[in-house]
Order: sequence, then C-alpha cells, then structure tokens
Amino acid sequence: MVWRGMNEDALRLLSQQSSIRVNPGATVQRLTLEAAGLARLRQFSAANQKLTEAKSICEVGGYAACGALPRVHGILEMMRGHYPEAQQCFLEALSFARTHHDRWLEATALVNLGWASLQNEHYDEAVGWSWSAHRNAMALSAEGLAQIASGNLGWAYYQLGDNERALEHFLEAEKAAASLGDIHYEIKWISNAGYIYHDTGDLNRATQSYIRALYLAKQINSKEDIVNTLEDLAQVSVETGKLDDANSYLTQLVPMESPYSKRLNAQIMLTQGMLAAAQNQNQRAEVLIRAVQNNPVSPTMTRLDAGEELAKLFERQGKKGDAERTYRSTLDSFESARAQLRNEDSRLPFAANATSIYDHYIHLLVEEGKSDQALAAADQSRARTLAQGLGVVESKASFRPATLNPREIARETGATLLFYWLGDKGSYLWAITPAKTTLIELPPQKEIIARVERYRKVLLDVEDPLQARNEDGKALYQLLVAPAAKLIRRDAPVMILADGALSKLNFETLLVPGPSSVAGQPSQGGLEFHYLLDDATLLSAPSLAMLAAAKPARNTDRRLLLLGDAVSPSQDYPNLPLFGVEMSQIKKHFPAQHLSAFAGQQATPANYLASNPAQYSYIHFVAHAVASRTDPLDSAIILSGSALSRSKASEDSFKLYARDIMQHPIDARLVTISACYGSGTRSYAGEGLVGLSWAFLRAGAHSVIGALWEVSDDSTPQLMDTLYQGIEHGQTAAVALRNAKLALLHSQSKFHRPFYWAPFQIYTRR
Repeated sequence: MVWRGMNEDALRLLSQQSSIRVNPGATVQRLTLEAAGLARLRQFSAANQKLTEAKSICEVGGYAACGALPRVHGILEMMRGHYPEAQQCFLEALSFARTHHDRWLEATALVNLGWASLQNEHYDEAVGWSWSAHRNAMALSAEGLAQIASGNLGWAYYQLGDNERALEHFLEAEKAAASLGDIHYEIKWISNAGYIYHDTGDLNRATQSYIRALYLAKQINSKEDIVNTLEDLAQVSVETGKLDDANSYLTQLVPMESPYSKRLNAQIMLTQGMLAAAQNQNQRAEVLIRAVQNNPVSPTMTRLDAGEELAKLFERQGKKGDAERTYRSTLDSFESARAQLRNEDSRLPFAANATSIYDHYIHLLVEEGKSDQALAAADQSRARTLAQGLGVVESKASFRPATLNPREIARETGATLLFYWLGDKGSYLWAITPAKTTLIELPPQKEIIARVERYRKVLLDVEDPLQARNEDGKALYQLLVAPAAKLIRRDAPVMILADGALSKLNFETLLVPGPSSVAGQPSQGGLEFHYLLDDATLLSAPSLAMLAAAKPARNTDRRLLLLGDAVSPSQDYPNLPLFGVEMSQIKKHFPAQHLSAFAGQQATPANYLASNPAQYSYIHFVAHAVASRTDPLDSAIILSGSALSRSKASEDSFKLYARDIMQHPIDARLVTISACYGSGTRSYAGEGLVGLSWAFLRAGAHSVIGALWEVSDDSTPQLMDTLYQGIEHGQTAAVALRNAKLALLHSQSKFHRPFYWAPFQIYTRR
C-alpha cells in the first residue's frame, strides 16, 4: 500500500497491529512502514517519532529489518526537501544491503538514489543509479521496483532533452503500473508521457493524457496528483487559446494548494503568469514569471521556461532590448546547467532544452537587422559536445558567442559556406564567401522537414528522382540552394553547415534546372535537370567555430590502417565476397611499407585499439555496422571477436563501439567507414547526426566518410577504388569522393541512381 501511494489505508491497517505483541524485528518493520507513510503524508514530526522508536530497538539488537531505517529516514528527508541529506541516508542503506547481502534492500536503495539524484537535478547521475536499480529489480522479478526505475529513467532522459528515450521508458512504466494495479505510479507516468507529447507539439494527445491522469487521481483521492494534472491542463489550455478553461483549472487547484514539490509550485505560478500574459495583464504576468525565474528553489528547466516566457512577453510589448537581455540571461542559465554534465551521453541530447530559446532569440535578432549577431548565436549552439571534447572551445557556464569572422573562415577554407537554421516561425540561410555574408530567409522548418522526409524515402526506395523530375528534389533545391547559387563558384567546394533534419539530406541529390555541366549527362527533353553533384564538391561541416580552430594534420605521409572482411559472428552479419575484393582494390593504392591490414580473424576491435591508430593518415573499415538510434554511442563496426572473448562467450566482443573509438585519439586526414549507416540515424539538436562518423571526428579525425543509409555491396568496391585512385593522384578526399560518385552517376549501369552513390558523405572539421 505504501509503495502504491495508499498511505492513509496503510496506516489504518498498521494501527490495528500496534497492540499485538510480536518479535522486535517485526516491530521495527511496522514502525518503518508507518514512518514512510507519515512522511509521504507530510506528517514529519510523527514520522520522525516512529523512526526514533525503531532506532531504539535496533540499538539493542541487530535485526535484519534495521537496514530499512536509513532508507526510510532518506524518504523523510526527501519529503522535507533535504536532498543531499537524503542521498547520504540512501547510500547508508545501500552499504548495509550489500554488506548483509539483502538484494531487495539493495534494489530499493538504488531506486531511491535515482530519485534523490533527480531531485538534486543531477540527471546524468540519476541515469546511472536508475539503470542499476532496473537491472537489480529485474533479477529479483520485482516488477513494481522495475517500473519505478524505468519511470525514473524516463524523467532523467526527459530533463536531459532526450524525449525519444524518455517516452519509451514512460510508456513501459505506465504499462507495468497498470498491470500491477499501481494507480499512484500509473498517474505519474501517464502525466510524464503527456509532457513529451506537449513538448513535441501534439497538444491534443497531451490533453488526453492529462485528462486520464486527473480521472485516476480523483479515483484514489491523491491531492498532489490532482493539483499536478489540473496545472498541466491549465497550461495546455493557455497554449491552445482556451483561456476560460485554463482559468477554471487554476481556480479548482488554488484551494488545494499546499507545500508540494518545488517543481509543482513553480509550475503553477508560471502557468498563472502565462495566462495573465495571454489576457494582456502584462504587469501581473511579469511579476509572476519573474518570481519563478529569480527563485533559486525553482527547478532549472522551469526557470528556463520562465525566462523564455518573459522574453516573449517583452517582445509582444515591443520592448526589444529587454527581450534580448532576457534571452541572453536565460541562455546563460542553460549553459551553466550544461557545464554541470559529466559525459557525452548526457551532453548530446541536452541542447534540445534550449532549441526554442535560441530560435526565438535568433528570430528577434534577424528582425532587428542584427544578422551577424544572429549567426554568431546560431553557431554558439552548434557541435558544442564535439568541440568541447576536442578542446576547440571551453565548457563555459555562460552564454558568450565566439567572435568569429565568417568571411575569413570562407577564405581560409577556400569554400562557399552555407549555414542553415531551421525555426518554427521561419528558417534562415547565411551564404558566406570571402567577399560577403548574405542572409536569406527560408520557410518555417515544418515545410522543409516534410519535403526532406519525402525525398529521403524516394532515394531509399532506389528510385531515380532525376528521371521522374521529383517535385521534392526540385523544390528543396529552390528552397535551400538556389537563393545562393550565384555565390557558388565552380572551382571552389561548398561546405554545408546543416541543421536538424537537413543533416539527413545529401544536398548532392537535389535537382538543379538546366543541362549538366558534366559531359555524358543524358538529356531528359524539354526543361532539363541535373543533380547538384554535377555542379560542386560538397562537404559537411559541424560549425564555424570548428572550422576556425582547425589545424593541419600532423600525419603527412600516406600510411593506411585497413580493417575488414571479418569472420562473421552470426547470420545477422554474413560474410560477403566483395569485402575481400574491396580490400584488395584499396591496398593497391598504398605502398606495402605504408600499409597495415587486418583481415579475417585478425580484424578485431582489440587489434584496432592496440595498433596505435594515431600514427596513420588514413583509416578504412570494410565491414558491417550497426547504428543505435536510442543510444548512438552504442553504434558499432562489426569485426571479428578475439579467441579469448569467444571463450568467455562474450556477446559483443566483435563490436568496435563508437564510445570506445572516442577514447583513442587519432590524427587521421581521412577515416572511411565503408558500411551501412556509418553516419548514424539519430540527429541531436545542434550536434547533427551522431554515430560512428561523429565518434571518429571526436577522436581527432580531420575528415570522415560515412553513409547516410544502407550501402550497396555491388557498387561500393568500385566507388572506393576510384576514391583512393584520386587520392593517390593528389586529389583532396572531397574531390576524389565526388569524382568517384560522378563515375557511377554517369555510368550506363543501375549505379547511376542516387541510392548507390549518395549514401556516402564527407564530414570535415578541416
């Protein structure tokens, strides 16, 4: 009953047992249960009294039930809002559990440590505790504990900006809670799933989640859950313009207010401020929103929301200067929170928490004619995790866009730079050459994203969009490139600094009106089209700051590390005859004394890591690969397992993981991943696609060739042979890759379709 939130019922039942004489251990158990129930009902003095009674018994004898005392003491401290003290209590309970081999207490202590970390806003730490709790609970078949741990994981991921993983855990926890009849937690996970729908713009589905949660909360008369869901419904009503409904919900919860969680109290006040703003009660709105923003007790994410709402309020009033300052101070708070995160897994999704703030700020700067400042702000949001990992920029606890000279960067790279920002109100393209920077306004991202997704489907279906004169292929060129076409020089490469969904689009496949400038392009009759590949050498770059900080590779010779044609670890990764063909073709372009090749049983992750990969100018993999969408750093190149690993029955000894690649510095001029989805399948706000290509850049590679989708076993050896032939003849990797693609495009075989030549994209930090 206590676990399910039925505290009053539990206390009534326990009171019936208080007069029955039982052994001291059972008495301790009863007292700790009573203390937990009283603590959750916020009857702190009574709860403390029960704990004192239990401790006096435990001082006389060392009963097994005494291990629960520090855990329940921790719950009491949590309800008081003393989170660091609670964490120490839970650590004491964990130590007791492990010393006494109490697996149940260990699992519950781990769940509680995850909970404490969430309340302390140590979300990356909460992930670690909660995963451990989930594993322990599953090993015990403790379904109730497992669903709480899963839900806590969801909240941690949600606060880290990873909505996709968060929703997966909330739905899993909701299903488990419903199966167990645990209405208290079912309400919690339904509401939390509603937050994901809310944040992703599905306000109708969010509303339905909140209504369902309110119905269940009233069933068990959970006052805190009722208040929470009424506030959720009020906020979504404000955002959908249903102000009377919002006012009704807020009116219902006011008599019920009591000292609930700091998050809930802050959220109620913020919603009241948002309603006042929608009703043009600007002074009241400012007072309420400022109170949330300036209160250090308010959770960080709520303060960020308050800062954004206050800046938008100033914008609506025409107070542009106040709005600018508020956006900057809010982004300061965001950067301060980001600086506290300890690892890449947490930092990668976290930027999503500031996407909307950046978008509104950049839009305001553009409206004011401050396009250079807008570009600097946009670049500040780009590739932060990658740049900080490489030491290109510092991990700063403040919002201070770098002072960059975009035209100088264009001159240094010898390229035309196309920098994109996708926004809700409107999108932007900065076309940068050594002579000038031109701002071009684009449609809202919703229109662009829909076309990108449709066009990718055409490419993946092995269709020929050129022959069909695909409307999305033509429209995307007109939207994204045509406005800057006059700035693109035939003799200079084009660097794409993509944003959001554009990171999944190969710009080379866009359809350009007019005849091709490359001999051999077949005429379509009437108005002709050709692929952008015919017109320019295209590369993908992470950010202006990364390009500005680039230094030449130290490795100037042509040493190659080649791994592939591995022993198949399972039928999921079959041996392919053309793996060996591709390796043989690549070898002939390098002198034997400059070549280190690991094939078959020798092509292991251990041999890659032990080969001192930092000494090579070129690294090439011919293998299968897997791209993890939920956790991109678990993406891996599939190689051979070592004999030692096989004897230990290791399930993944044959996988060279992205997170392991990152930990071994390299200085390669080019890394080529000749495998499916080497670029990854998950795009993070500001960071772009994250997977194997990103990991090699993070390790220190200057350029990486990876695939946006599945690669053809038939065409890839031919493409790679032409690539290295060009490099052997002195071409840059980007030019050589383009020429290899052109050879396929203008062939008379089926390989002229983009499916075969367009998956491979070159990513560079120069």
